[in-house]
Amino acid sequence: MDGLSKARLLAVLIPAGLLGGAYISQYVFGLYPCEMCWWQRYPHFAAIPLALASYAIQPARVWVALAGLAIITSGLIGGFHAGVEYGWWEGITGCSKLPADIDVMDVSAAPLVRCDVAPWDLFGISLAGWNFLISCAGGAAVVALASYKK
Repeated sequence: MDGLSKARLLAVLIPAGLLGGAYISQYVFGLYPCEMCWWQRYPHFAAIPLALASYAIQPARVWVALAGLAIITSGLIGGFHAGVEYGWWEGITGCSKLPADIDVMDVSAAPLVRCDVAPWDLFGISLAGWNFLISCAGGAAVVALASYKK
């Protein structure tokens, strides 16, 4: 398997796997996404069709590289979100604090999901942190493989 074929495969599998994991955590385990969690999903949504386009539209390396950059973008957003969760800096959205006017006794309100609280972690790394690690490393591999010519 040459570098371009590996890049194409990774460019489809990485975002599909991470999105699949996000939806499983949401719908099976009840870990509802906050606003910044959604921000991390959008570049993955873009990466899959870009990677698939590389099978049909030339130059294939460009489409795969764009998919890799989209994957890296998701990772960078995840890194920012992880920093908010760990308290390294403040988030830029209203989901990092409880709104002053919210009625906490109103049980009919939709669930409030805060961006500055990690609902789950593995080895001390939150879901956003894992997205940062996997997406940045995987996206860099996709770009590198797409750039490599024999």
